[in-house]
Amino acid sequence: MTTTQEEDFDAILIGAGFSGLYMLHRLREAGFSTRVYETGDGVGGVWYWNRYPGARCDVESIYYNYTFSKELFEEWTWTSKFPAQPEILAYLNYVADKFDLRKDIQFNTKVTSAQYDETTNKWNIHMDDGTMVLAKYFISGVGCISSANLPDFKGLNTFEGDWYHTGHWPQEKVNFKGKRVGVIGTGSSGIQSIPVIAKDAEHLTVFQRTPQYTVPARNYPYAPEFIKETKENFTEIRNILRNTPSGNGFHFSNKSALSDSPEVRQKVFEQAWGEGGFAFTSAYNDFLINEQSNSTAADFIRSKIKEVVKNPDVAEKLLPNYYYGTKRPILDTDYYETYNRENVSLVDVKKAPIVEITANGIRTTQSEHDLDIIVFATGYDGMTGSLFKIDILGKNGVSLKEKWEGGASVRTHLGLATAGFPNFFMITGPESPSVLTNMPPAIEQHVEWITDCLKHLRDNGIETIEASVEAEEEWSKHCQEVANHTLYVKTDSWYTGANIVGKPRSFLIYLGGFDVYTQKCNEVASSGYKGFTLSSIKQVN
Repeated sequence: MTTTQEEDFDAILIGAGFSGLYMLHRLREAGFSTRVYETGDGVGGVWYWNRYPGARCDVESIYYNYTFSKELFEEWTWTSKFPAQPEILAYLNYVADKFDLRKDIQFNTKVTSAQYDETTNKWNIHMDDGTMVLAKYFISGVGCISSANLPDFKGLNTFEGDWYHTGHWPQEKVNFKGKRVGVIGTGSSGIQSIPVIAKDAEHLTVFQRTPQYTVPARNYPYAPEFIKETKENFTEIRNILRNTPSGNGFHFSNKSALSDSPEVRQKVFEQAWGEGGFAFTSAYNDFLINEQSNSTAADFIRSKIKEVVKNPDVAEKLLPNYYYGTKRPILDTDYYETYNRENVSLVDVKKAPIVEITANGIRTTQSEHDLDIIVFATGYDGMTGSLFKIDILGKNGVSLKEKWEGGASVRTHLGLATAGFPNFFMITGPESPSVLTNMPPAIEQHVEWITDCLKHLRDNGIETIEASVEAEEEWSKHCQEVANHTLYVKTDSWYTGANIVGKPRSFLIYLGGFDVYTQKCNEVASSGYKGFTLSSIKQVN
């Protein structure tokens, strides 16, 4: 396919999810010529692709939205505490229409590579349709969990039934009625989809590698009075989301789990369990830094599993033994109860690993399972996977993947930029708070910081901005030091890359708190962008 140079933009963005939509809006408002490229045929980002049965957000809907526009906040009405995927997708479509964003989004187009040209200070960006565009600024809005992980199972191509991945679910409804279904994986997407699939399937077999701690969501519809009160409190909600450690509306206790007697602690846990959502996670403030406190929460959840699941052998298989909360926190609806159904069985693939996928189903070391449908709920290549799928080349033709050594040596300044890649920005990139904070306010903070930065460069005749090696070394060291004071680094998870065979282990999330992080970003900007090299000399051929 012939490559043709088409247009020259101020900024090119990748992805039309929460990040890309707001970034496009802000840059257009600031007078920058901008285009978004999106692989799918509609807006939504991860919520466009994650259409699997039971897909639902685990952040309360009134907090899982933009707060840059009071008018938008007041116009949109959420129906329940934890919004389902179709409602979130409808919200993002509403945003795209309200701000007339689609005219600057090119759908069904994948960015395959981007190369920085040091002679022109431009990014040459190539698409899968053979076209190329130029841009002064190249901005990634691909997110941390948009690169679906499909393990290399032997024999998958021989399977005569249908198979699906939760991260790339088809738009048309999948019919499970009367089918023998296998679900591989019990992370968030597996735990959300398993109870829904079980209600329709003739038989459901769950292939579990690692049991999970999951807490009941206790979702419920919002009352009109609550919606009215929420919309009247826009300013207060916005301030809470932007000035708290979690970027969320729930409040952590200021007490250690060890400060209460076992009897009092049991009452606290029972109340939080009954309330559902993140009331349990926030019941005490030291689950993630104190092993003894963590064990009290873990023991309680294990006791609940034994209480709910009637078959003691099945319950035993479902008991997790890692530190609670150090894998992605999960909320569920009737997950453990599903294993009491007669049409559901559980396979422990650590004891009986999957050998291959056959024409008729899945064969483990112990038995064969005949299946009509296989669902891969195997998660994502998190943090760096989405960036590495694009061939991003910085100065001297060095690729981002090469510089970061495939994830073994990720270095950023504030999770926003990396040395050797001028005028390249990452929205909620590695080493920012990203997936361990509430994503919409985190995205807004990054988008607004980047927009203000680009306006500063334009107003002062500055051609390029690039993170310094010293600044990114210092930031990466700080990120690791903070993480090492927590239990996160003691657990294998997709946070650390442990779910991807051969991927280097690293923890790439800033844990110092969203409020602290925001302050650090503001200090960098107010200092004239300390830690960045700014150049006003435009090179010519």
